[in-house]
Amino acid sequence: MRRARRRGLAHEAADRIRESILQGTLPPGTPLREVDLATRLDVSRGSVREGLALLERDGLVVSEWHRGARVIELTPADVDEVYTVRGALERLAAHRAATRATASHLAELSDLVESLDRALADDTAAAELLRLDLGFHDLLYEIAANTRLVRAWEALRSPVHLFQLTRIRRSHPHYRQASVEEHRTLVDLLARREAEAAARCAEAHVAASRDALIDMLDTDPGDAGDGLGRLT
Repeated sequence: MRRARRRGLAHEAADRIRESILQGTLPPGTPLREVDLATRLDVSRGSVREGLALLERDGLVVSEWHRGARVIELTPADVDEVYTVRGALERLAAHRAATRATASHLAELSDLVESLDRALADDTAAAELLRLDLGFHDLLYEIAANTRLVRAWEALRSPVHLFQLTRIRRSHPHYRQASVEEHRTLVDLLARREAEAAARCAEAHVAASRDALIDMLDTDPGDAGDGLGRLT
């Protein structure tokens, strides 16, 4: 457990807690108690409180009056809400990217897809699979070249990261069977400048992820978290 460095302690506390949430060491639903976190991070309760407020803005933490803060739950309603918005954003990003992608962009996207394919075949750690997956989508938004669209994606990225991490770690068969081909198809449509088809493909890809996550949560809710997670 690393202690917070003495710079912008609220942001540093938020960074450390975010790392632990996104690495799965503070599972969904885990209570986030200010006193405990302040002791672990060697900062004041005020810094922890401000840090939790930052994470609430990012969509990773929820706070309730008289109940305190906790890591967001993974519920079908949460998944549907986040992925419905993500689908709209991804559709727009793909449509714009189809008219802006250079040969270099397409090569980089293809490299990410092939790296993801190899990583899946080698049963690589979930964190690396997710890095490649999200890296693909980060690049798609970069190619779209719309600052406000990128910011909208960044506002959703943390909960998407958490949801996808849970999906990969549970080895949901749909992820391993379909993820690479869905990404590969999108790259092919971008290369052919088929903007509307690329937009539909991107939206369908997000919808497939949403449906797989909801099915996973309906059949295997998993652990809600016991509040004993470790801070990294």
